Amino acid sequence: MNSDKPAITFIIGCTGCGKAAVGRALAKRIGAEIISTDSMKIYRGMDIGTAKPTLEMRQAVPHHFIDIVDPQDEYSVAQFVSDADRAIADIESRKRPILCVGGTALYIKALSEGLFEGPSADPEIRQRLNEEATTSGNQVLHDRLQGIDPEAADRIHVNDLRRIVRALEVHEITGKPITSLQTQWDRQRTVYDCTFIGLAREREAQSRRINARVHKMMDLGLLEEVRQLLATGQPLSSTAKKAVGYAELIEYLEEKVSLDDAVEKIKINSRQLAKGQRTWFKRIRDARWFELNDSFGVDEIVDAICREQGMPWSK
Repeated sequence: MNSDKPAITFIIGCTGCGKAAVGRALAKRIGAEIISTDSMKIYRGMDIGTAKPTLEMRQAVPHHFIDIVDPQDEYSVAQFVSDADRAIADIESRKRPILCVGGTALYIKALSEGLFEGPSADPEIRQRLNEEATTSGNQVLHDRLQGIDPEAADRIHVNDLRRIVRALEVHEITGKPITSLQTQWDRQRTVYDCTFIGLAREREAQSRRINARVHKMMDLGLLEEVRQLLATGQPLSSTAKKAVGYAELIEYLEEKVSLDDAVEKIKINSRQLAKGQRTWFKRIRDARWFELNDSFGVDEIVDAICREQGMPWSK
């Protein structure tokens, strides 16, 4: 790493792989603070469905970007980068290591490489595409994006209408897929020295963990949490209401699906999210990947990371 730039280490991996536990253990080992790169953990009151760290965990290891926004409010990637830059400068001034832990690809890309601005929004195009989604469903637009820009379609979930519309809008305006334009920004942001540590599990084991986690969240009271969010009478932001685990239970509470079907949809959408993350993370060619399994504990993984990365805080 270059000594003239702040060093930040990203802990990346698919949803439910165990990166949060590894990140906290590593942070304790080295005295680091954690920048959360999870776009859903920012929302207050969305605790169970986002697997948010407990207050006790956050007291043991300082976390940033947890519970910073009401779920009725929007929070853009540009806001995240601006706020994260300030937080990193503050942590750096205290001479503490910085770990970025989370699986939101756009947050990771924007912080490490720079944020693709693209052409200005076209209200007429956006309105037309949103009306089409209302009439025909998100899948129609997602299928169109798949034909135009398969890479973008693979990483954008079908429920993420805002990003689907943006990708189609950019294509209409420029005649180019948003993915090809975004590559213009790769590695142009040189503010930080970035190290990427990836955590992976065998695919079937990952799916089993996701399914088990969904059941655990339901047992912990995820349905009641969603009820409480809706009981405020204030509409959730477009991002918050599409979060996996929340969108499906909102459909149940609106009597559109049965509870069993909603829970099954959470499992399916969580697995699809993991697939999209897995695809996106492949583009980080200099990431060092560590394979996780149930017989290899968190402490052993932290030891392996420290040892194989040659980190100065290794035992």
